[in-house]
Amino acid sequence: MKKKILISTGGSGGHVIPALNFYEHLKENNEVFLTSDLRGLKFIDSKIYNNKIIDVPDLKKNILKIPLNLLFFLISIFKSFFYLKQNKIDKIISTGGYMTFPICIASIFTRSKLFLYEPNMVLGRSNLFFLKQCKKIFCYSNSIRKFPLKYIGKIEIINPVLNKKSYLLKNDQKILSDQKVFLIIGGSQGAKFFQTELKNVLNNLSKRFNLFVYHQTNRENFKDLEIFYKQNSITFQLFDFERYLESILLKTDFCITRAGASTLAELVFFEVPFLAIPFPYSKDDHQLFNAKHYKENNCCWMLEQKEIPQKNLFEIITNILDDKKNLQLKKKAMKEISSNNTWEKNNKIIIKTINEN
Repeated sequence: MKKKILISTGGSGGHVIPALNFYEHLKENNEVFLTSDLRGLKFIDSKIYNNKIIDVPDLKKNILKIPLNLLFFLISIFKSFFYLKQNKIDKIISTGGYMTFPICIASIFTRSKLFLYEPNMVLGRSNLFFLKQCKKIFCYSNSIRKFPLKYIGKIEIINPVLNKKSYLLKNDQKILSDQKVFLIIGGSQGAKFFQTELKNVLNNLSKRFNLFVYHQTNRENFKDLEIFYKQNSITFQLFDFERYLESILLKTDFCITRAGASTLAELVFFEVPFLAIPFPYSKDDHQLFNAKHYKENNCCWMLEQKEIPQKNLFEIITNILDDKKNLQLKKKAMKEISSNNTWEKNNKIIIKTINEN
């Protein structure tokens, strides 16, 4: 008899995309369900995934609305409880964030077994809250900041949980071009800084290189960026969200990016040289420690946002691109880290962990 497994997610792509990848790992031998809040819905194709919306208010977002939000939060717990009972959910995987709180709380009363997922180098607050309750927590490292030592035995080390398409394209030859292909990933929260601070840098780089720029940003920034790129005769393509980033990564020569765990994992897997500029307002500064992890393994370059006004970013990037030897060393380090990451290995670990607990 197939197990009934629920994956609880929501919010940003950093939470939802790994949830969809877990879904793909588990769907063959289990009946898999997915819950998300309204924000996460933009990343989910409801025609493909067995998805249920359980929206969750952010209790800290508006102090004046705390009483009302608290009521809605309690309602979302009741909705979660009845959803788990109705569908007889055996096991739950939570990808973290306050969006998963109601499902995780409801699982206590339905006695569904809880598994957590932490891709960052700092333990998230939601995962910390439910660490005692969970059976296992999937992590990329056993050296995670703020992780209580008494629960260290609950860590199940896996390779970054990537889309299956990534593994299929991994050995494809890099697409050669006479253009220098840049990828800019501003993320869902810190995109505006990249929009403003990189303009002069990109304009100067375009005078030295034949640039093609893929630029990820919020749609509200599209018009301004379109004007900039056209005025400076820079070939470009803007996008808000790309479920399958692999086709772009195969063309990319250099990336300037925030430091979300999923984004950095994909860049390393495809051996794309990158400069990480962590979002300085990420919770518990987790993006900073994500970037530091890869920098310490010689996989990337890193700048803190507060350093940029005192730095010549154009000169830094030019020196990076001119130093062919260091570029190759970075690619070699990325290859060593990702060499063991296969769909089959991760699939085996995930299924074994779920089945044995």
